[in-house]
Amino acid sequence: SFFGLFLGVCGDEFSVLRSPQSVVFRDGSWPIPGERIPDVAALSMGFSVEDDLSWPGLAVGDLFHRPRATVLVTVKGVDKLALPVKRISYPIENAVPFSLDSVANAIHTLFSEETPVVLQLAPSEERVYMVGKANSVFEDLSVTLRQLRNRLFQDNSILGSLPLNSLSRNNEVDLLFLSELQVLHDIASLLSRHKHLAKDHSPDLYSLELAGLEEVGKRYGEDSQQFKDASEILVDSLQKFADEMFNLYSGNAVVEVVAVKAFNSPLTRKTRSILQSSESETENPYNLAYPYNYNYSVIFNIILWMMIGLALAVIVISYNLWNMDPGYDSIIYRMTNQKIRMD
Repeated sequence: SFFGLFLGVCGDEFSVLRSPQSVVFRDGSWPIPGERIPDVAALSMGFSVEDDLSWPGLAVGDLFHRPRATVLVTVKGVDKLALPVKRISYPIENAVPFSLDSVANAIHTLFSEETPVVLQLAPSEERVYMVGKANSVFEDLSVTLRQLRNRLFQDNSILGSLPLNSLSRNNEVDLLFLSELQVLHDIASLLSRHKHLAKDHSPDLYSLELAGLEEVGKRYGEDSQQFKDASEILVDSLQKFADEMFNLYSGNAVVEVVAVKAFNSPLTRKTRSILQSSESETENPYNLAYPYNYNYSVIFNIILWMMIGLALAVIVISYNLWNMDPGYDSIIYRMTNQKIRMD
């Protein structure tokens, strides 16, 4: 499984918080085109891309030991996060919306016989996409706004451990921001109960989009104490989430964070709603059998008895040919014998 690059932004930046030794990111200030971020994630996982990426930030690395997971967190509404100094960051050039659908499709194609974890989630938009083992691992994950609100007020929520400071439990905007942090905590917590999935051979993919901080900025202003407190809490939560996911995959994961003040254009790709998450995949990525058809028994019986009849016919014909008397049963020999007698 390949675990995650964590993108963090400093003036629209792509930041790598954690990565294994097999994935080498060079320390430099090379701009990365916003539309090529999915290609960076794909190449770091060992997948090929359609167009060559001439970006010096990502080195070749170890081709025989690829990460088991990729985690990409996109933070909207802020152009700078006070991420740890140890991170490696690159400025983003042309910050356009992107998705990791191409990476998910590559995982589906190359690991169709296995069940990798693929989770793409945007809590504020109630958009979720889960494939493979993610359906069973994260079936208890809160994804709707009502579920998120209820989750925050349970006994084991993050409200009991986070220093809220100027943030309020009674404000809907603050609760939306805190609920996204709760999702980060729950993902790591639920995965920790299924640690065997982090040790299989299929790569896993996590793509999360957080818009709570953007809403806090719109509600209180970016110079407000609430926005400053929310930024600090978010940075701490992201770092903790990155460390937990990195450790769950035994250090064989890439964790990235992308922070973007505002995208240059709207995201036009078609997304799946949470109401569709339980439906079967039309592309059938894991080569599963088709749903039962009522004509199945009819077709099965026709083919079965036809094959049995043909097999019996072959056996009977072969038996009679084997035991045939050439001088008595074969018209060829009888005609030949009569001609010999006439001569």
